[in-house]
Amino acid sequence: MRYTHVGAGIGLVLGALVLQVPVAVAADGSDVQINPWSASPGSTVTVTTEACGPDVDYGKGWSEVGGQFHLFEGDYPGELVGQFEIPEGTRPGSDTITLKCPPRIQITDTYQVTGRPPSGSVGAGFGPPEDSSTQLALGGVLVAGAAAGGVVMMRRRTNADRA
Repeated sequence: MRYTHVGAGIGLVLGALVLQVPVAVAADGSDVQINPWSASPGSTVTVTTEACGPDVDYGKGWSEVGGQFHLFEGDYPGELVGQFEIPEGTRPGSDTITLKCPPRIQITDTYQVTGRPPSGSVGAGFGPPEDSSTQLALGGVLVAGAAAGGVVMMRRRTNADRA
């Protein structure tokens, strides 16, 4: 019975991996790399492409959200890199990027604009997060109490119960 459970678990893991293969293959065939693919307002998006060819050292890009930006030579031969910033207040959704480079090459790709990431701490009780000394003291008292209770329980048992 135990081997059946192990086999089922292995089968589920392999099935999940097999379902991811077409997505990974499709992502590797893209001519444009957008980093981060899921960006929030106020962040900088970097666009990289090698589709313009090894002789091209300049290109132009346009984002529906970020506007126009320029592509310049990257770290590798034939690589063009450009950056733009997502304006504050941009609503979540997909954004289309269009890249143009000579001679008459045009590439289009999309990425996701997410909501603003949370900032600060989460209010989960015990007062403001700046008051860590009270939390540390309370935690220390609870740990010491648990240790003392364990010692008392061990001392109260008879020798026959300890084995």
